[in-house]
Amino acid sequence: MNRPTVLDLFCGCGGLSLGFIQAGFDVKLGIDSWNDAIKTFNATHTNAQGIVENLFTTKPQEIAEKTGLKSVDVIIGGPPCQGFSIAGKRMIDDERNQLYKSFVEFVEFYQPKAFLMENVPNMMSMGKGIIKEQITQDFEKLGYYVHSQILMASDFGVPQNRRRAFFVGFKKACNFEFPIALTTTKTTAFEAISDLPDYSVDDGGNYPLSASSDYQNKMREKSKGLFNHQITQHTEKTVSIISLVPDGGNYKDLPEEFRKTRNVNIAWTRLNSQKPSFTIDTGHNHHFHYQFNRVPTVRESARIQSFPDDFIFLGTKTSQLRQVGNAVPPMLAKTLAKHILKYME
Repeated sequence: MNRPTVLDLFCGCGGLSLGFIQAGFDVKLGIDSWNDAIKTFNATHTNAQGIVENLFTTKPQEIAEKTGLKSVDVIIGGPPCQGFSIAGKRMIDDERNQLYKSFVEFVEFYQPKAFLMENVPNMMSMGKGIIKEQITQDFEKLGYYVHSQILMASDFGVPQNRRRAFFVGFKKACNFEFPIALTTTKTTAFEAISDLPDYSVDDGGNYPLSASSDYQNKMREKSKGLFNHQITQHTEKTVSIISLVPDGGNYKDLPEEFRKTRNVNIAWTRLNSQKPSFTIDTGHNHHFHYQFNRVPTVRESARIQSFPDDFIFLGTKTSQLRQVGNAVPPMLAKTLAKHILKYME
């Protein structure tokens, strides 16, 4: 069988695409409105083309004409979900829903054999399931058999407790079942990043420490050096507050006068070295290394997301952290992709 072709909508830097490539798919095109993310996508996906387009306004026909991509086997992507609002028993036509509707339009235009749509887990329960029902119906009207489930990334080897909702649809009826947890022993933050030092390394420099876990060896496999490992310099006050929080602790471990210095409940949270990371954010500087008194570097965050070390992020450090945080963990994407491939065959 030829490698099935893929179109990735709202692709970001390409975590979902990378998982599909690793599973044997041929990603042809990635589309996102964010220039930085597309630069990273193009630098890391050799046979794919990444383009900057606003899917709020650009129609599938225009994309097909502009790129020459006239047919595709699978459509994947995670449309932003800010627009989902509910009234009574229906989904309101909030104009921001347009991004999700755009995904539906691409599926209608290309009629792929399968699609995978990723989103935040609370989408499944919003409005007592109204949104989930509406999404399922929108795809069923196009002739797809739709399956949906929330998956936890750490069940599939990712060193991060990140929950995400997935909708999978097939043109042909099939008894698709989502993959079940691959592993009972979860990869810990220590196993993910303990080989990365507490100082900056110039891009492409040698690894100063040896790998000390199977996961680290796997991440380094194809890498020609260490990239995206530049330390954030915090103020003395910030460092002194972080130093009061133990491995796996949070603001509750601080003396009373420091607790309110950041009014978010995730503030001053340290990774727990002996557990998978919590869901990493997009660089808000609320989460800290389990041992060092600083936020994780881009590379440490990328490891926690299961990006291999040869996947190099471009743009400013702030932009890189956002790219990492917004992505689907490639290891989870690969498991799903292999599963979808099985049912396509």
